[in-house]
Amino acid sequence: MKNITVPENFEKRQKVLNEDTVPLNHHGVLNHEVVLSDRDDDSHDNDVDIITKSRPKTRKPDLYKVVLLNDDYTPMDFVISVLEHFFNKGGEEATRIMLEVHRKGVGIAGVFTYEIAETKVGQVTNFSRQHEHPLQCTMEKE
Repeated sequence: MKNITVPENFEKRQKVLNEDTVPLNHHGVLNHEVVLSDRDDDSHDNDVDIITKSRPKTRKPDLYKVVLLNDDYTPMDFVISVLEHFFNKGGEEATRIMLEVHRKGVGIAGVFTYEIAETKVGQVTNFSRQHEHPLQCTMEKE
């Protein structure tokens, strides 16, 4: 990519152009006849402003595992219903996760962005308490 500088005699201060630069005149209209050069002299006297489209640097959000923890009191059927209702798991997958919680002490219900994981943890915890079960649900950064 070659950088081209706008001569200093423009109304705006000197800017460096890149491939995303769009030359506009002072009315904000695309000006196709603008001649830009990397020379720094007074030979060009166009009334042109240069705007540069900047692309924000985005990154994928951090993901969090929503984890169910085993306890000796919550019925297996209740855990399955939680997985089906709050995590949209089918019957077989919900049963598999429930058995993982039962046998290993912990099971991953799903992986979500922070806000969604936090919401799911709160929903499961509230639902469990409403039904007088001590089921614990937490989140861990993946």
